[in-house]
Amino acid sequence: MLAADPSASIASIAAEAGVDRRTVYRRFDSREDLLAAIYESRVTAVEEAIREARLREAPVTVALHRYVENIIAVNRTWPVDLARMLADDEIRRRRDACITEVDLFLERATAEGILRRDQPERWAGSLLPELVHLAAHQQTHLSPAQAADVVVDTFLYGIGARPIQALDPGRGPAASGDRARAVTFDLPNPPPA
Repeated sequence: MLAADPSASIASIAAEAGVDRRTVYRRFDSREDLLAAIYESRVTAVEEAIREARLREAPVTVALHRYVENIIAVNRTWPVDLARMLADDEIRRRRDACITEVDLFLERATAEGILRRDQPERWAGSLLPELVHLAAHQQTHLSPAQAADVVVDTFLYGIGARPIQALDPGRGPAASGDRARAVTFDLPNPPPA
């Protein structure tokens, strides 16, 4: 309810949960306390998703899939307004620690040759959460595992029919000035999903 309407009242939340408003107030002194508990639960779920993915130990592609699948499940379970969530300093600190852990993982993926080194700084770290968000909220007919398959495939291989060579003045048709043929399709296809 709070994802759909961040201003939802305690009474409407209680009604949707099938309980009396007093029941909610027995557990939470205020609406802010309820929100704090939700934000705490979400960030704890993200931390657990990262731990379970074993970003430092597991093979990169295995860890990537586990992480994406877990975060899709978290996003679907706890679809809260992140801007409001991050107003809490402790939650923001914990979230920043999660981002750092994922950034270190993406650096590892780059060092191991899984991700390209020629991308703009922080591109992978900006792109991955966007793909996860889209899969979590626009591909709801897919299970988290199926949605993770789509995200990981897109993240690692893109959506083009075949990979393309970058325009490089030192190689291929671009070097001879033939801009119309500058994009070549001679890179191997990615492995089948």
